[in-house]
Amino acid sequence: MDSVSELNLAALNEVIAEAVSERDAIVFRDRRISYGDFNIRTRQLANVLLSAGLGCHQERDTLHDWQSGQDHVGLYLYNGNEYLEAMVASYKSRTVPFNVNFRYVDDELTYLLNNARTSALIYHASLAERVSSISEQVPSLRLLIQVNDDSDVPLLEGALDYETALSKASDERPDLEWKSEDLYMIYTGGTTGMPKGVIWRQADMLAAAMGGKTSQGEVIASLAEYQERCQRIQRRYLTAPPFMHGAGSWVAFQAFHSGGTVIIQSNVKRLDGDDIIDTCIREQAEVLMIVGDAFGRPIVDALVNNPRKIPSLKNIVTGGAITTANIKAQLLELLPDINIIDAAGSSETGTQAQHVSNKSVGAKTGQFTLNEGNAILNEDMTAVLKPGHEGLGWWAQTGFIPLGYFDDKKKTKSTFVTVEGTRYSVPGDRVRLLEDGLLELHGRESMTINSGGEKIFAEEVEQALKHHPGVYDVVVTSCPSERWGQEVVAVIQLREGIDVSEDSLLEECGRHISRYKYPKVFIYRDQIVRSSSGKADYRWAASQIEQEEPD
Repeated sequence: MDSVSELNLAALNEVIAEAVSERDAIVFRDRRISYGDFNIRTRQLANVLLSAGLGCHQERDTLHDWQSGQDHVGLYLYNGNEYLEAMVASYKSRTVPFNVNFRYVDDELTYLLNNARTSALIYHASLAERVSSISEQVPSLRLLIQVNDDSDVPLLEGALDYETALSKASDERPDLEWKSEDLYMIYTGGTTGMPKGVIWRQADMLAAAMGGKTSQGEVIASLAEYQERCQRIQRRYLTAPPFMHGAGSWVAFQAFHSGGTVIIQSNVKRLDGDDIIDTCIREQAEVLMIVGDAFGRPIVDALVNNPRKIPSLKNIVTGGAITTANIKAQLLELLPDINIIDAAGSSETGTQAQHVSNKSVGAKTGQFTLNEGNAILNEDMTAVLKPGHEGLGWWAQTGFIPLGYFDDKKKTKSTFVTVEGTRYSVPGDRVRLLEDGLLELHGRESMTINSGGEKIFAEEVEQALKHHPGVYDVVVTSCPSERWGQEVVAVIQLREGIDVSEDSLLEECGRHISRYKYPKVFIYRDQIVRSSSGKADYRWAASQIEQEEPD
């Protein structure tokens, strides 16, 4: 395995563990798991998955870009060492782990697990009741593994206890040939419709977002180079967002792939600014990962209410949502020695660009320095635009990009396009490339709402509200929010002669979608304006907010 074409995430974990076996890989509450122990535990879990008959059943070279020949393992977990162990163990068994939002209610969970053709589900005991209520509706599900985060919850019938299963399993390296084209998969909000699984070759994802390049942007081409790097540097990362989001798990693996330590705050079920700060101080975190203002504001509030220094902290990395200039300025005032690094990208591109704010250059938002492989395509995606172009273009990425969307040929072909002989990923961001080469980001073309780092589909909120007997029609849009970035707004046409309370609308939402997707504003109109084809007119919906009188 001497070239980048042979790199994969399983082999990489093994060689780094060999190089720095005594170093902490994960610190979580009172647990300190060394790289040597992490290697053993991931081998054990891999052997549990293999003993259940899971693995790779069809090699990559016989499949289309949107197909998978491997079993899929759902991770229905809060942050903790088990989440990261399950990811690496899946790679070592040649199965494919994927993220499951722990906020999902039954309808959403059932859809996702069936869409992913889930073979195994690893879940926390505190989520067991929901697993029990939907498991029979997922016919592909063959293996349940329960992580005990609540000793009062009994083991589900037929499920394995996580720690017991590991203790009984072999810690020998699985007798498999790990391959660079083994899959990495992440479920994303996407642009329209329901969630889709983005599938990557592991070697491509490694280079795109998981620490596979040097600080100068050069691709690391061999396992020996990774070993050398992790012996030379050692950093400590606190990844505050849930690992179920790409931003959180990518930074964790960036730490792993440089021999760093992943630190996890104690409270993983609720955002607690004081807990994040205190954990950074106690564990001497050098890098803190957050998601936009939804994370930045509680940290600012905690530092204002109880000022203290974080002497070890050098960088705050923010991705997945905008961190406004105001929040950045407050962070720099409170922590004057840090850099704030905006990392822009998506599940379909990896990391594409960054912007650095600090005391010397000030705090800005919205303009980025591009990484290699970026391009701006014209309106019909037939040509690459030059700096200073007129109007907006499509932000595209080439080089290390995904294969496609799992089980979705049509969406794969529309998102991954070939222009002038080069294949690009074009997830839908609208941008302008300025004369000086900086990128001005304008946002996603389609109607996806980003509230506190969570992607929310307008369509799924609409469908939830339409279940209410008093709702005749509805279109969902968003408005700016100081706290969340964006808030969900529902423009509703009620059935004639029926009075409906907002409480009853929210109660209906609760039967179909997670609480964070609930509308925070309701606007009532006599008629919903739609296009001639019956599609929602989102520009009209947005204009209705402007017509509302302030409270």
